[in-house]
Amino acid sequence: MELAEIDTILIGDSLGMVIQGRDSTLPVTVEDMAYHTEAVRRGNSHAFILTDLPFMSYATLEDGLKNAKTVMQVGAQMVKIEGGAWLSELVTVLTRNGIPVCVHLGLTPQSVHVFGGYKLQARTREAADQLIADCQAVVDAGAAVLLLECVPAQLGKEIAERFPNIPVIGIGAGNETDGQVLVVQDMLGLTFGRVARFVRNFMKEQAGETAIIDALKAYHAAVQDQSFPAKEHTFQVEL
Repeated sequence: MELAEIDTILIGDSLGMVIQGRDSTLPVTVEDMAYHTEAVRRGNSHAFILTDLPFMSYATLEDGLKNAKTVMQVGAQMVKIEGGAWLSELVTVLTRNGIPVCVHLGLTPQSVHVFGGYKLQARTREAADQLIADCQAVVDAGAAVLLLECVPAQLGKEIAERFPNIPVIGIGAGNETDGQVLVVQDMLGLTFGRVARFVRNFMKEQAGETAIIDALKAYHAAVQDQSFPAKEHTFQVEL
Protein backbone atom coordinates (compact mmCIF):
# COMPACT_ATOMS: atom_id res chain seq x y z
CA MET A 1 0.00 0.00 0.00
CA GLU A 2 2.82 2.42 0.87
CA LEU A 3 4.64 1.80 -2.41
CA ALA A 4 1.39 2.52 -4.25
CA GLU A 5 0.89 5.73 -2.24
CA ILE A 6 -2.50 4.62 -0.97
CA ASP A 7 -3.32 7.21 1.69
CA THR A 8 -6.16 5.51 3.59
CA ILE A 9 -6.89 1.90 4.52
CA LEU A 10 -10.45 0.94 5.38
CA ILE A 11 -10.81 -2.22 7.43
CA GLY A 12 -14.36 -2.98 6.39
CA ASP A 13 -16.85 -5.49 7.73
CA SER A 14 -16.93 -6.78 4.15
CA LEU A 15 -14.12 -8.98 5.45
CA GLY A 16 -16.94 -11.25 6.56
CA MET A 17 -17.68 -11.98 2.89
CA VAL A 18 -14.24 -11.82 1.27
CA ILE A 19 -12.19 -13.44 4.06
CA GLN A 20 -14.58 -15.39 6.29
CA GLY A 21 -16.71 -16.77 3.45
CA ARG A 22 -20.03 -15.47 4.75
CA ASP A 23 -22.92 -14.31 2.56
CA SER A 24 -23.32 -10.92 4.25
CA THR A 25 -21.55 -8.63 6.70
CA LEU A 26 -24.06 -9.24 9.48
CA PRO A 27 -22.20 -12.03 11.38
CA VAL A 28 -19.01 -9.94 11.75
CA THR A 29 -18.21 -9.05 15.35
CA VAL A 30 -16.35 -6.24 17.08
CA GLU A 31 -13.70 -8.79 18.00
CA ASP A 32 -13.23 -9.61 14.31
CA MET A 33 -12.83 -5.93 13.47
CA ALA A 34 -10.38 -5.38 16.32
CA TYR A 35 -8.27 -8.39 15.27
CA HIS A 36 -7.94 -7.23 11.67
CA THR A 37 -7.39 -3.60 12.65
CA GLU A 38 -4.57 -4.55 14.98
CA ALA A 39 -2.94 -6.69 12.29
CA VAL A 40 -3.13 -3.87 9.72
CA ARG A 41 -1.80 -1.37 12.24
CA ARG A 42 1.29 -3.50 12.85
CA GLY A 43 2.06 -3.63 9.14
CA ASN A 44 1.22 -0.02 8.34
CA SER A 45 3.35 3.06 8.95
CA HIS A 46 1.98 5.52 6.42
CA ALA A 47 -1.76 5.32 5.76
CA PHE A 48 -4.71 6.58 7.75
CA ILE A 49 -6.68 3.67 9.24
CA LEU A 50 -10.48 3.68 9.19
CA THR A 51 -12.42 0.80 10.78
CA ASP A 52 -16.06 -0.25 10.47
CA LEU A 53 -18.20 -0.76 13.52
CA PRO A 54 -20.13 -3.92 12.60
CA PHE A 55 -23.82 -4.78 12.67
CA MET A 56 -25.66 -3.87 15.91
CA SER A 57 -22.46 -2.72 17.62
CA TYR A 58 -23.69 0.88 17.88
CA ALA A 59 -27.42 0.40 18.40
CA THR A 60 -27.17 2.36 21.66
CA LEU A 61 -24.90 5.24 22.65
CA GLU A 62 -23.28 3.06 25.30
CA ASP A 63 -22.52 0.27 22.82
CA GLY A 64 -21.23 2.75 20.26
CA LEU A 65 -18.80 4.34 22.71
CA LYS A 66 -17.59 1.01 24.09
CA ASN A 67 -17.05 -0.63 20.72
CA ALA A 68 -15.50 2.44 19.11
CA LYS A 69 -13.06 2.55 22.03
CA THR A 70 -12.15 -1.10 21.37
CA VAL A 71 -11.15 -0.58 17.73
CA MET A 72 -9.50 2.80 18.36
CA GLN A 73 -7.27 1.33 21.08
CA VAL A 74 -5.92 -1.34 18.72
CA GLY A 75 -5.07 1.05 15.91
CA ALA A 76 -8.07 2.65 14.20
CA GLN A 77 -7.88 6.41 13.70
CA MET A 78 -11.54 6.82 12.70
CA VAL A 79 -14.64 4.65 12.86
CA LYS A 80 -17.26 4.18 10.15
CA ILE A 81 -20.94 3.69 10.91
CA GLU A 82 -23.85 3.10 8.54
CA GLY A 83 -27.11 5.00 8.48
CA GLY A 84 -28.60 8.47 8.21
CA ALA A 85 -29.83 11.38 10.27
CA TRP A 86 -30.76 9.11 13.17
CA LEU A 87 -27.04 8.63 13.85
CA SER A 88 -26.58 12.32 14.69
CA GLU A 89 -26.54 11.95 18.46
CA LEU A 90 -24.05 9.09 18.29
CA VAL A 91 -21.82 11.06 15.90
CA THR A 92 -21.78 13.98 18.36
CA VAL A 93 -21.04 11.78 21.36
CA LEU A 94 -18.22 9.92 19.62
CA THR A 95 -16.68 13.14 18.31
CA ARG A 96 -16.83 14.80 21.72
CA ASN A 97 -14.93 11.81 23.08
CA GLY A 98 -12.12 12.14 20.57
CA ILE A 99 -13.32 9.57 18.04
CA PRO A 100 -13.55 10.87 14.45
CA VAL A 101 -16.51 9.46 12.52
CA CYS A 102 -17.19 8.56 8.90
CA VAL A 103 -20.85 8.04 8.06
CA HIS A 104 -21.71 5.55 5.30
CA LEU A 105 -24.91 6.40 3.39
CA GLY A 106 -26.79 5.12 0.37
CA LEU A 107 -26.52 1.35 0.08
CA THR A 108 -25.57 0.34 3.61
CA PRO A 109 -24.84 -3.41 3.60
CA GLN A 110 -25.77 -3.87 7.26
CA SER A 111 -29.35 -3.02 6.18
CA VAL A 112 -29.40 -5.42 3.23
CA HIS A 113 -32.55 -7.14 4.47
CA VAL A 114 -34.35 -3.82 4.79
CA PHE A 115 -33.43 -2.94 1.20
CA GLY A 116 -34.31 -6.38 -0.12
CA GLY A 117 -30.84 -6.91 -1.56
CA TYR A 118 -27.84 -4.97 -2.81
CA LYS A 119 -29.62 -2.39 -4.95
CA LEU A 120 -29.08 1.13 -6.26
CA GLN A 121 -30.32 3.72 -3.76
CA ALA A 122 -31.72 7.25 -4.16
CA ARG A 123 -33.18 6.57 -7.61
CA THR A 124 -35.68 9.45 -7.44
CA ARG A 125 -35.33 13.16 -6.73
CA GLU A 126 -37.30 12.73 -3.51
CA ALA A 127 -35.04 9.94 -2.30
CA ALA A 128 -31.94 11.89 -3.34
CA ASP A 129 -33.09 14.94 -1.39
CA GLN A 130 -33.68 12.76 1.66
CA LEU A 131 -30.15 11.38 1.40
CA ILE A 132 -28.79 14.94 1.11
CA ALA A 133 -30.75 15.86 4.24
CA ASP A 134 -29.25 12.86 6.05
CA CYS A 135 -25.78 14.01 5.00
CA GLN A 136 -26.48 17.50 6.30
CA ALA A 137 -27.70 16.16 9.64
CA VAL A 138 -24.64 14.01 10.32
CA VAL A 139 -22.24 16.71 9.12
CA ASP A 140 -23.92 19.18 11.48
CA ALA A 141 -23.47 16.58 14.23
CA GLY A 142 -19.72 16.42 13.58
CA ALA A 143 -19.12 13.74 10.95
CA ALA A 144 -15.61 14.10 9.53
CA VAL A 145 -16.11 12.04 6.33
CA LEU A 146 -19.07 10.91 4.22
CA LEU A 147 -19.00 7.65 2.26
CA LEU A 148 -21.61 7.13 -0.47
CA GLU A 149 -22.29 3.68 -1.86
CA CYS A 150 -24.30 2.68 -4.91
CA VAL A 151 -26.04 5.96 -5.70
CA PRO A 152 -26.46 7.84 -9.01
CA ALA A 153 -23.32 9.61 -10.21
CA GLN A 154 -25.25 12.89 -10.36
CA LEU A 155 -26.02 12.62 -6.65
CA GLY A 156 -22.40 11.83 -5.76
CA LYS A 157 -21.38 15.03 -7.55
CA GLU A 158 -24.13 17.08 -5.87
CA ILE A 159 -23.13 15.95 -2.39
CA ALA A 160 -19.41 16.52 -2.98
CA GLU A 161 -20.19 20.06 -4.15
CA ARG A 162 -22.59 20.71 -1.27
CA PHE A 163 -20.00 19.76 1.39
CA PRO A 164 -16.71 21.24 0.14
CA ASN A 165 -15.08 21.03 3.58
CA ILE A 166 -15.92 17.36 4.19
CA PRO A 167 -14.22 14.56 2.22
CA VAL A 168 -16.89 12.66 0.28
CA ILE A 169 -15.74 9.18 -0.70
CA GLY A 170 -17.55 7.08 -3.28
CA ILE A 171 -18.01 3.43 -4.10
CA GLY A 172 -20.37 3.26 -7.02
CA ALA A 173 -21.14 6.98 -6.67
CA GLY A 174 -19.47 8.38 -9.80
CA ASN A 175 -16.03 9.89 -10.37
CA GLU A 176 -16.73 13.36 -9.03
CA THR A 177 -16.54 12.55 -5.35
CA ASP A 178 -13.37 13.52 -3.48
CA GLY A 179 -12.03 9.98 -3.38
CA GLN A 180 -12.85 6.33 -4.03
CA VAL A 181 -12.81 3.07 -2.11
CA LEU A 182 -12.84 -0.51 -3.39
CA VAL A 183 -12.59 -3.86 -1.64
CA VAL A 184 -9.01 -4.92 -2.33
CA GLN A 185 -10.03 -8.47 -3.28
CA ASP A 186 -12.38 -6.99 -5.90
CA MET A 187 -9.82 -4.67 -7.47
CA LEU A 188 -7.25 -7.49 -7.58
CA GLY A 189 -9.68 -9.83 -9.34
CA LEU A 190 -9.92 -12.26 -6.43
CA THR A 191 -13.72 -12.20 -6.29
CA PHE A 192 -15.34 -14.96 -8.31
CA GLY A 193 -18.81 -15.01 -9.79
CA ARG A 194 -20.91 -11.89 -10.18
CA VAL A 195 -19.24 -8.64 -9.12
CA ALA A 196 -20.78 -5.23 -8.56
CA ARG A 197 -21.04 -2.81 -11.47
CA PHE A 198 -18.64 -0.39 -9.79
CA VAL A 199 -15.78 -2.92 -9.62
CA ARG A 200 -12.80 -2.84 -11.96
CA ASN A 201 -10.18 -5.59 -11.98
CA PHE A 202 -6.87 -3.69 -11.99
CA MET A 203 -4.88 -6.93 -11.75
CA LYS A 204 -5.99 -7.95 -15.25
CA GLU A 205 -3.74 -5.27 -16.72
CA GLN A 206 -0.59 -6.40 -14.85
CA ALA A 207 1.95 -9.21 -15.06
CA GLY A 208 5.08 -10.40 -13.31
CA GLU A 209 6.28 -10.45 -9.74
CA THR A 210 5.28 -6.83 -9.09
CA ALA A 211 1.74 -7.32 -10.39
CA ILE A 212 -0.02 -6.65 -7.08
CA ILE A 213 1.92 -3.45 -6.40
CA ASP A 214 1.42 -2.37 -10.01
CA ALA A 215 -2.33 -2.99 -9.74
CA LEU A 216 -2.53 -0.86 -6.60
CA LYS A 217 -0.51 1.87 -8.30
CA ALA A 218 -2.81 1.74 -11.34
CA TYR A 219 -5.85 2.03 -9.09
CA HIS A 220 -4.35 5.04 -7.29
CA ALA A 221 -3.48 6.76 -10.58
CA ALA A 222 -6.93 6.08 -12.10
CA VAL A 223 -8.66 7.57 -9.06
CA GLN A 224 -6.37 10.59 -9.13
CA ASP A 225 -7.01 11.34 -12.81
CA GLN A 226 -10.71 10.39 -12.52
CA SER A 227 -10.51 7.76 -15.24
CA PHE A 228 -11.93 5.41 -12.61
CA PRO A 229 -14.76 4.98 -12.10
CA ALA A 230 -15.56 5.25 -15.81
CA LYS A 231 -19.10 5.56 -17.10
CA GLU A 232 -19.55 1.79 -17.22
CA HIS A 233 -18.80 1.59 -13.49
CA THR A 234 -21.39 4.21 -12.50
CA PHE A 235 -25.15 4.56 -12.31
CA GLN A 236 -26.43 7.17 -14.74
CA VAL A 237 -29.86 8.20 -13.43
CA GLU A 238 -31.33 11.61 -14.12
CA LEU A 239 -32.74 13.06 -10.91
